[in-house]
Amino acid sequence: MAHSVFHIFHLECARFLPHLPADHPCARVHGHSFRIEVHAAGALHEKLGWVVDFADLEAVWRPVAEQLDHRTLNDVAGLENPTSENLAAWLWSQLKPALPGLSRIVVQETVHAGCIYTGP
Repeated sequence: MAHSVFHIFHLECARFLPHLPADHPCARVHGHSFRIEVHAAGALHEKLGWVVDFADLEAVWRPVAEQLDHRTLNDVAGLENPTSENLAAWLWSQLKPALPGLSRIVVQETVHAGCIYTGP
């Protein structure tokens, strides 16, 4: 039986969505307090009884967060159009090599809106 665990992270970022009409509010620079869920799935470790150590999730997250936190997302290579959907896919591409059990990324841009990505 497979289990799934997750860890919640937060990012403070600025962005603008360059392909929107100039009068759309998101075409202008604005900020978000993103809530990010990183999910990993797999079988339980035989001796340890867990899917992955939460400390390992934090270690994988740290260098990715350093590229994004308190930055303008549009300035990050691959995020020139930083919709929540594109951010989720970008996060996946950054995390998956070091986290083979990665199963889902949830990007919540407001308390009411977000995106779920389960890989390519």
